[in-house]
Amino acid sequence: MTLAAADPAFRIHAALDRLAADMPALGVAVSGGGDSMALMHMVADWARGRRIMVATVDHGLRPESADEARQVGRAARALGLPYATLLWQRGTEAGNLMASARDARLRLLSGWAQRNGLSAVLLGHTADDQAETLLMRLGRGSGIDGLASMAEWRDAFGIRWLRPMLGAGRQDLRDWLAARGIGWTDDPSNENEDFDRIRIRKAIAATGLDVAALARAAGHIGEARDALSHYAAHAARDAVIRNGSLTLPRRPYQDAPAEIRRRLIVAACRWITGADYPPRRNTVLHALNAIATGHRVTLDGALIEPAGDRIRLFREAAAALRAPGSPGGTWDNRWKISGLKPGQHVAALGMGEMARVKWRLSGLGRDEAAASPAVWEGDRLVAAPLIRAAAPYDLRPLRGAADFHRLVMAH
Repeated sequence: MTLAAADPAFRIHAALDRLAADMPALGVAVSGGGDSMALMHMVADWARGRRIMVATVDHGLRPESADEARQVGRAARALGLPYATLLWQRGTEAGNLMASARDARLRLLSGWAQRNGLSAVLLGHTADDQAETLLMRLGRGSGIDGLASMAEWRDAFGIRWLRPMLGAGRQDLRDWLAARGIGWTDDPSNENEDFDRIRIRKAIAATGLDVAALARAAGHIGEARDALSHYAAHAARDAVIRNGSLTLPRRPYQDAPAEIRRRLIVAACRWITGADYPPRRNTVLHALNAIATGHRVTLDGALIEPAGDRIRLFREAAAALRAPGSPGGTWDNRWKISGLKPGQHVAALGMGEMARVKWRLSGLGRDEAAASPAVWEGDRLVAAPLIRAAAPYDLRPLRGAADFHRLVMAH
């Protein structure tokens, strides 16, 4: 075995060359555990003049977390890397605590990266994470997207995320750290069998399953997923986008296999709403059945309307009405509005004011018009710029055709 083959840093540096060679500024998310500490040191060795910054998200879920964040800060500064601790101000989130913490972590890191002009954020996921995720999702009956390997890169929460360590094993990284006298922190929750991932991790160790083989299997499923994505992109090639709504030709949709139809509807729904995650599978299946029988159906805030030779998707009016009023910038995660005067805000037009703006002349459907952005002063309607252009208001959709194509191909 050559030195390059034995040293995981060679593989990770090669992955960084492939993923980030043209990026002048990068962030590294470091928890203090072995994986992310190894990543931080390897990135510091690789940087070659690039601006590298480090951040730890302190979820405040354990008394030791603040001290662990300070330890990461000291290690980062010893490498000459600027460091920040990002605190999660936990609210009243209901449901899965780990899922809430994960989303909070990504949102905090994304905001930090954007404020600092970073091109991407590096994450320390390894081949062991690939194997554990595959088995966890098999147990949940996930589809091919869930079973596929983690992607080396993806765009979410307004930033690009890179995973250059997917080809390295967890133990190899700890051996690398130990050989260099670099310490790390073992999170005690990694022994807590209340968590699915920890039970799976211990089952892999107890049964002697080959982590590398499981990671390869996830990779093979990922290749199949990518092939399906290309098929879906071909089926979506004649999609029409206008005024924040999307129309799919019905014949290519109907002629495609069920999995391709699902992918098209999920991508179109996410394009309409701007959601970071796809709708739940059961709700998608319900929507697909409704489309097959020619019925209108809502899906996570999008209204889907089969009509003749087309399938139209647009924002559900009730969902738009729930969007908070915006004093400027973006509204409903769909529109960019400029030209607002002091005291004005943007909110949905709604059904009550539609007659005043002669919405039928706009070419929009009734629900589309009701979900469209309007300028208000208090309770007084000032303008409905999607229905009728009105100076000085400039209205632009946040997503175009390229964004739909990207969502069809999304990992």
